Order: sequence, then C-alpha cells, then structure tokens
Amino acid sequence: MQLVRQTEHKTQHGHRVAAVARGRLGAAAMAALLLAALGTGCGAGGSEAPDKAAKAKAAAGAAGEQAGAAGALGTYAEKLKALQQARIVAAKKWGLLKPPLVAPQAPKEKPEISTRDGFEVEGQDELPPVFTTVPTEEKVVFLTIDDGAEKDPEFLKMMQELKLPYTAFLSDYLVRDNYPYFKEMQAAGVSLNNHTLNHRYMPALSYEKQRQEICGQQDTIEKTFGKRPTLFRPPYGNYNEDTLRAAKSCGIKAVPLWNEEAFPNRMDWREWDKDLHPGDIILTHFRGKEDWKGSMTDMIRHVMKTVTDKGYAVARLEDYL
Repeated sequence: MQLVRQTEHKTQHGHRVAAVARGRLGAAAMAALLLAALGTGCGAGGSEAPDKAAKAKAAAGAAGEQAGAAGALGTYAEKLKALQQARIVAAKKWGLLKPPLVAPQAPKEKPEISTRDGFEVEGQDELPPVFTTVPTEEKVVFLTIDDGAEKDPEFLKMMQELKLPYTAFLSDYLVRDNYPYFKEMQAAGVSLNNHTLNHRYMPALSYEKQRQEICGQQDTIEKTFGKRPTLFRPPYGNYNEDTLRAAKSCGIKAVPLWNEEAFPNRMDWREWDKDLHPGDIILTHFRGKEDWKGSMTDMIRHVMKTVTDKGYAVARLEDYL
C-alpha cells in the first residue's frame, strides 16, 4: 500500500500539536499538596486564635489528599515496574535488542481531533475527522494493523507477552474464515474496527454502495464480536465526501489514516523529514512471507527497533480519542 493524499510539505506535520493533560502527579504537584497542607496551619492575622476544630479538619483533609496522591503514585509506579520487567523478559525471548518503552498514562482530557489540512472534503466540519497524527506532546506513537489476511498465532503470542497495544481495522472477506483468531485478539484488549466488507476502492462506488460496504461491516463486527466500531479506515486510504457521509450514517466517529507504514525490512514515511513525531499513527498489515520479506513477528521487531531507538513508546490509540 502506498501512502496517499500527500499534499502537504515541510511545515505541516506539527500543525495541530497541542498540550494535553499529562495525567501524572509529578514532584511539583506533590510539593503543591505539601504546601497546601502546611498552609492550613497559617492564620490570616488578627487578635482571635484560629478555630481549633476547623484547623484540625483542614489539616486532616490535606493529609488525606496527600496520602491518596502518594498511594496513587505508588500503585502506578508498581504497575510500571511490573510491566517493564515483563517486557524485558519478553524482549529477550522475541529477539528485540531493547525492551519497548512504557507509554505514559492516558490523558484524562482527550485532545481535540480535527481533520488534517489538505485532507478535507466539502462539508468536512459536519463529518468524521480524517487525521494522521493525534495532537499530543508525549513521545508516543500508535500502531494500527489492516485487513486480516495473515493469521499468525506467533504474532498474537508476541504482542501479548510484550504487552504492546495496537488497533485492528478488519475487512470481512479476509477475516471470516477464522473469526476465533480475532476473538482471541479482542480478548487481549485489542479494538476491532471497520475496514469495509470487501476492501473496495471507495471513491469509485456510489454513495449507496459505499454505505453497504461500511454499514455492512459495522453490522458484521457487532454481530460477530459484540461491539459496534466507531473508527473506520478506508481501503488504500482513499475516500471522498460520500465515503465520510456514509461512514457517519453508520455510526463512525473518526477516520484515522497514518503517517508511517511498517514492513519487516523498512519504514515508509509520509513526511519530508522521514522521522517519527509525537502522536503519529503507524500503519502495517496482517501479512506474511507470501507478501513480505519476513513474518509479522519480523515486522514487529523492525518497527519496535525504530520506535524504541527514537525514544518513543507505543500507546493505545483509543485512549486518546
């Protein structure tokens, strides 16, 4: 698959990067809590002594907040430690030179997603946004895998043991011969999303035909896997106004495309600088040695080397949408 709709140039890959809530309580926040606790013992002046009961209540409340924050930090730190230890062991097993970095906590406030400049259609403001990068300042990227042709059990084991999040976009004509494979994937926490029933080139179809492809896959995923998707990726990344109108009518909320495409032996880049950026979406496919110079596990080894060497962690896309 080639990267498509590359209408932008040097300055545009970061055009909507915005600050988002970190979701972590750092040293500064802990210091602020401590100061607040200390401040409850300071009167505003005057001739009367502060009310002892009020003072005690305020101090107890501040101490409770501080203890709760410390407890939350301790729990998160323990989880991070356990996750990283598991990844170190799994990385050695699966031939990764470095364990994957642990992604930060998901933002409490989701970033505002809007359509990338140059990717709009007429009436875009009323349609699902089309984007290649999620606005964030965190050094995270998102791994997405399309279609469903290859059903490699080793890939499932690898991703579960490395505890790497990813998002699947499925086409039913490739998936229907082995639904249990994707049910196992879903049981491990992977979100299964819409890539149409038959992987047709959407702009060549009428509105009604496009709607059949998208809504039909919505119905199939809901019936087979129990959950109706809200994310849609058009085959080949190609779409028109009818595509997005049809997608919206079928319950689609967002249309993630991609900024990089991963293979077992290389990365293809959309941007001029051929580099990762915070919030980039990476595309790859359910493919094997019949199509690639390697397996899906080879592809993960290569993409994770690229991502980790550049100081990025893989995060869960749905946590940011």
